[in-house]
Amino acid sequence: MSLEDNRREYDYAVLTRASLMDEPFSQFELWMNQAIESQIQDPTAMSIASVDADGQPSQRMVLLKHFDTGGFVFYTNLESRKAKEIQANQKVSLHFPWLQLDRQVIVGGCAESLPRDEVLNYFLSRPVESQLGAWASKQSSVIDSRQTLENEFNKLKEQFSNGDVPLPDFWGGYRIVPTEIEFWQGGEKRLHDRFRYQLNDDSWDISRLSP
Repeated sequence: MSLEDNRREYDYAVLTRASLMDEPFSQFELWMNQAIESQIQDPTAMSIASVDADGQPSQRMVLLKHFDTGGFVFYTNLESRKAKEIQANQKVSLHFPWLQLDRQVIVGGCAESLPRDEVLNYFLSRPVESQLGAWASKQSSVIDSRQTLENEFNKLKEQFSNGDVPLPDFWGGYRIVPTEIEFWQGGEKRLHDRFRYQLNDDSWDISRLSP
């Protein structure tokens, strides 16, 4: 089959203005809960796009760890490519690809660094092996082999075997504070339903977008 012939009809559901919440966080919570209840794989996975000093965008998948009316939270190595790009340009975009539900959510906004105590509380909640993994990986740096990474992990496992794993200085998190959020519901005949919430002072304007 050619790529041009690889298509299907989007007929999971429809999205109407009347069904939307007045603000996007309640709408996102509804869709996130439905994604979790549907048992789709990795419902909290989101792509985050950042831009480097030359204007070159890059994307990667991370996991959403918290959200509320303040924004969307994730954690990362602060020496990674994405963190360095965010430090230079706080404007980012998030994308939640709930394709099994014919849904997508796109978030545009600015990244804010999380307080150290908030980062510590989350780090301590992680499994020990995940804590060690944060120490072992110099994220985005070049390594010569998988074995190098495994060796570093095992060395740290031995080093911290008699006590708690401390929070690395180079590990932290960000809250993406949105200025716009789009909800996309796939529709029949490619007539998708798209609604965009845009922040206007302290309220949200809602617009239907052409597919």
